[in-house]
Amino acid sequence: MRTPSILSTGLCALALVLTGCGGGETKTEEGRSKAAPASAATLRIDPATAATVTGKVTFTGEKPVRRPISMDSTPACARAHTEPVLSEEAIVNDNGTLRNAFVWVKSGLPDGTWEVPREMVTIDQVGCIYVPHVVGVQTNQEVQFLNSDPTNHNIHPLPRANREWNESQPPKGEPKIKTFPKQEIMIPIKCNVHPWMRVYVGVVDHPFFAVTGEDGSFTLKGLPPGQYTVQAWHEKYGTQEIQVTVAAQESKTADFDFKG
Repeated sequence: MRTPSILSTGLCALALVLTGCGGGETKTEEGRSKAAPASAATLRIDPATAATVTGKVTFTGEKPVRRPISMDSTPACARAHTEPVLSEEAIVNDNGTLRNAFVWVKSGLPDGTWEVPREMVTIDQVGCIYVPHVVGVQTNQEVQFLNSDPTNHNIHPLPRANREWNESQPPKGEPKIKTFPKQEIMIPIKCNVHPWMRVYVGVVDHPFFAVTGEDGSFTLKGLPPGQYTVQAWHEKYGTQEIQVTVAAQESKTADFDFKG
């Protein structure tokens, strides 16, 4: 007659064959079995092999007209500006490029978890406008929301993958420190008090992203050698993708062209 310990060992051996005996599989949301992933390595940029992708996001077509924003409903907001405030939905720079395009590596990176930057990203509310209008952060990187205005604001992200929250912030109040644990392109954030206020946050699980500025250019530095899909997102004109292959310490150019 077998002892209970021998019987248990035999049952576990059988379970090893069938399921890995020890939590070797998980259930998806749909209930299907799925092998548990191996623990991911922490990835860091290697200066010895780091490659670079640079480019511009240009605009072809009739230049969009930026509409004026009325802040008359909140006198404190209106008093903060001596000139008309214009919409940031679509800004074409003087050199024919687009401002506020979010460019990131969509696919092709090695498996693993990239080291989270210690630097905090700042989103301020100045003159009842979110500054900047488009920003990128890494997953789990700290983001501080400031209110530099003499009036109340209400910060309300509208994510699909991350947790939604809705919090008021008093005039020149304490910073609100938040993180976004899941990759998401893009998260719109509004102010429930001032409907014209909006910022877009690109949350990426690696450090290879950029936002175009007054010259419409971007730089993705520190890439490992490989073949990548690089995507450009724009608030009004949607997305475009380009395939780029870089060798160790190589620099490549990838330009995007959005049409109006």
